[in-house]
Amino acid sequence: MPPSPVAPPSTTAERTRQLRLVAASGLLGTAVEFYDFLVYGTVAALVFGELFFPGADPAVGTIAAFGTFAAGYVARPLGGILFGHFGDRLGRKSMLLLTMGLMGGASFLIGLLPTYDTIGVWAPVLLIALRVVQGIAIGGEWGGATLMVVEHAGERRRGLWSSFTQMGAPLGSLLSTAVVAYVVTLPKDDFAAWGWRVPFLFSVALLGVGLFVRLKVVESPLFAEVKKERAESRLPILDVLRNPRPVLLACGVGIGAFTAQSLLTSYMIAYATGIGYARPQVLSALTVSACVALVVLPCASALSDRIGRRPVVLAGAIASAALAFPVLALVDSGSPGLLILAVVLGHGIAQSTMYGPLGALLTEMFGTKVRYTGASLGYQGATLVGAGFSPMIATSLVAGSGNSTPVALLLCGGAAITAVTVCFVRETNRSTLDDSTARPSVPHTEEISA
Repeated sequence: MPPSPVAPPSTTAERTRQLRLVAASGLLGTAVEFYDFLVYGTVAALVFGELFFPGADPAVGTIAAFGTFAAGYVARPLGGILFGHFGDRLGRKSMLLLTMGLMGGASFLIGLLPTYDTIGVWAPVLLIALRVVQGIAIGGEWGGATLMVVEHAGERRRGLWSSFTQMGAPLGSLLSTAVVAYVVTLPKDDFAAWGWRVPFLFSVALLGVGLFVRLKVVESPLFAEVKKERAESRLPILDVLRNPRPVLLACGVGIGAFTAQSLLTSYMIAYATGIGYARPQVLSALTVSACVALVVLPCASALSDRIGRRPVVLAGAIASAALAFPVLALVDSGSPGLLILAVVLGHGIAQSTMYGPLGALLTEMFGTKVRYTGASLGYQGATLVGAGFSPMIATSLVAGSGNSTPVALLLCGGAAITAVTVCFVRETNRSTLDDSTARPSVPHTEEISA
């Protein structure tokens, strides 16, 4: 792996060019990571139950498939710790190259996996193992990509620039949904035999584009200063956990967004097809929602630069809770048009409003020496609690109750956690990111001294 350049751009024009390149790298890199991660969730909802867990009741097979989905989320905090440690010790760029390579490689291998009929129990074992590798990779990706953008950006527009990394999630979702929507038009037997493999194998092309851009970025100027002074934290995880409150708050703030993301994307495919919608109808709804999210995310993030991160996140949480039951009622109507409206309202608008400012907010809560570790732990902890088990829990509860009420309650619960937590977080949008020795000029409780 090539060494990361440590000399920051010296002129304003060079800094602007590099910021744009870093933002593009964050967008493409996160899109590739989320494409790979979400393709798994989509295909798991459609076919993994019968291919890797045959002989079970259909509901049990779906739960088992979502169990492997959860395994990836369980691994994400581990990836945050692992890559956060080396990202805070060695540099952001080298870790981001490694995370992208791991994710792309694991996805490609999933596309080559033999099924249960071919190798028996080893099929689900290998599937879970590769899913864990995916989780570890994405656990290190988001933190590094986001803080690279934030650490390159100026103080006034950190939210807007960080939104490019956040936009990687709906862009990855859009790409994964488009590819899966294409292959599900195949005859059912062809899709089960080989069609499901195509989205995983296609990830190699996306990986090549992402690596090409990422190789061109330079190291974060704030970390370069830390490296120059040889002031790196020896054990970033210990420095972070000496005061766990910021990590817990960061986790709580993100739970609502990830609960909504998981239930209204991956789980929605299984739920909606189970009540009579055709697969293309559900995938079309997700596609429209992802397009809306690509507009809402930068708008919410830019607004957080002006009025603060907290009020924007809080507004999204309140909207998510208020819309939970109406959204599920629209889904249960059986109308494809109302299904699109439901997913757009719940995911494209409410969830995106919560999610947009998180990139800037979480990275602003930690000092440079431990920022990769701290932001990653908070973010990935939120994904584990909010998204990792939500589809499996929702599937179990809906199978028992026979209606969508449990899904709406889960959405309300996640949003409530975010709304309550954000009240304990001090505003960070006007803070000055510290260099290797300085603390923010506007103090806030969540800042961790490096």
